[in-house]
Amino acid sequence: MAYVDGFLIALPKANIEAYKTFAKLAGDVWMEHGALSYVECLADDVPMGELTSFPRAVQAKADEVVVFSWVTYRSRAERDAIMAKVMADPRLPQDPSAMPFDGKRMIFGGFEAFIEL
Repeated sequence: MAYVDGFLIALPKANIEAYKTFAKLAGDVWMEHGALSYVECLADDVPMGELTSFPRAVQAKADEVVVFSWVTYRSRAERDAIMAKVMADPRLPQDPSAMPFDGKRMIFGGFEAFIEL
């Protein structure tokens, strides 16, 4: 069964094109280091919930769009090794202020898949 890293961010709409450039580079880096897949999605149908929702989770503002992304790996051990290489890769910005989004509102975590159809 695969291991999955999931990411959720609020992206300023003015930064969508810059983020697409960043995401393409990040995806290339992840794949070169051994990820099985890399997916980036812009919110299209994500209503604001009364208590919880994707927009509320990242405190999205009116001028922001939610981005949901994930990376898959063969196992947690491979993920840990790949993530270490990705984080050390000089092609990716090391300074959080160089990102086209507010990293302080990013939600991320690793998940062990238990059903794959």
